[in-house]
Amino acid sequence: RVAEALERAADLLEERMPRFIALLQSEGGKTLDDAVSEVREAVDFCRYYAMEGRRLFVDRPLPGPTGESNVLRLRGRGAMVAISPWNFPLAIFTGQVAACPMAGNAVVAKPAEQTPRIAAEAVALLHDAGIAPAALHLVQGDGKIGAALTAHPGIAGVVFTGSTEVARAINRALAAKDGPIVPLIAETGGINAMI
Repeated sequence: RVAEALERAADLLEERMPRFIALLQSEGGKTLDDAVSEVREAVDFCRYYAMEGRRLFVDRPLPGPTGESNVLRLRGRGAMVAISPWNFPLAIFTGQVAACPMAGNAVVAKPAEQTPRIAAEAVALLHDAGIAPAALHLVQGDGKIGAALTAHPGIAGVVFTGSTEVARAINRALAAKDGPIVPLIAETGGINAMI
């Protein structure tokens, strides 16, 4: 069901491209070419995760030496936190958010505080496409909100794109938790200007 919802989300993103281009320009400061490319990348993420989900999340029989039945089955970890950046407020946001339910996880999405409307419309679109509201939650706010989310004891993993400094802080907070290791998937960069 999630794969079909992600494919529908890709179609809806294409249908609503003019609205997302306008949002990317007004809220994210994107040029027309950058905005078009970003919507296309968000579409690609939806289709990619739908395709990979169908490929990876199937039961895989394993050989057994005595005739027993062994099956490898992938499953979700639980509730994930996805924190996305201001500079790719639709593409990276959509990629992070789409991957989580496809892998069997719920996701709490916390977009950059500079681009809240883009994230809100993307979440509404994903819900319209069939991603269950219980599997995708949007939380708006600044870095304090992100820190509270990543420190929550029920979080099973964090996906983060942003500064190296914040990634280190998240890593330290996750490492300080008792219990199972909480994975952090982080894409960080420098402070280079985009011209």
